[in-house]
Amino acid sequence: MPRKAPYLELLDVLRARVLAGEWKTGERLPPRVRLAEEYQVGRNVVQRAMDRLIEDGLLEGRAGSGTYVREPRERLPLVRSWHRGRSGGSPGRVGTRERGAADAWEAHSQVRVPAPAAIARRLAVTSGELCVHTHYEFLADRRPVQLSASWEPMAITEGTPVMLPERGPLAGKGVVARMRAIGITVDTVVELPRPARATPVQARLLGIGVGDLVLRIERTLFDTDGRPVETADIVIPDAHRAVVYEFGIDRP
Repeated sequence: MPRKAPYLELLDVLRARVLAGEWKTGERLPPRVRLAEEYQVGRNVVQRAMDRLIEDGLLEGRAGSGTYVREPRERLPLVRSWHRGRSGGSPGRVGTRERGAADAWEAHSQVRVPAPAAIARRLAVTSGELCVHTHYEFLADRRPVQLSASWEPMAITEGTPVMLPERGPLAGKGVVARMRAIGITVDTVVELPRPARATPVQARLLGIGVGDLVLRIERTLFDTDGRPVETADIVIPDAHRAVVYEFGIDRP
């Protein structure tokens, strides 16, 4: 039988030590360099093993301080579903009935914000093109569970009743419904999920530690002509939520 990767072997050992109570809740683990010497492995091996334990909710990293034993907590499922007509919502909302799903949100929009180069590429517009930029904080049981920073080209919505996502006749109804109201049909969603570390601002808003693992999702919505109509960066704390994707199957 093939031998496990070194970081997986170390992962098993460290997990056993944590679960056995060798380090108590809130206690700091030895520095990575000391663990690397103890087990005669590279620091990158220790880092990967600890990252997995952080993902599992057994440890937490504190920027500039070290890695500590965290009280185990349940990671609630957060389902992202694209079934047509299933929830009556839109891809702009988490919109599910699973435990832990967002049940409220706060939003702040700015108009005439120049698109940074990276955002412009995702929207297939020139850098600096004016956009509506909206920051969202999604809440579940009054606790933050997700952040989102959305960009919409003003060339599409300027002068219409739906220019501001959280104002007007379709306030809070999501991108799909708002675009439909001005004759644009959204029919494709592309999401690119990547692991990342919480920035100081994200940590403060989500109630987690700076440097904690988060899932960052780049989401872009396209109309039937393949034109991007909105793009967003979604940030979900990994220790609190397990993101689950649900897809419908086309029937003949």
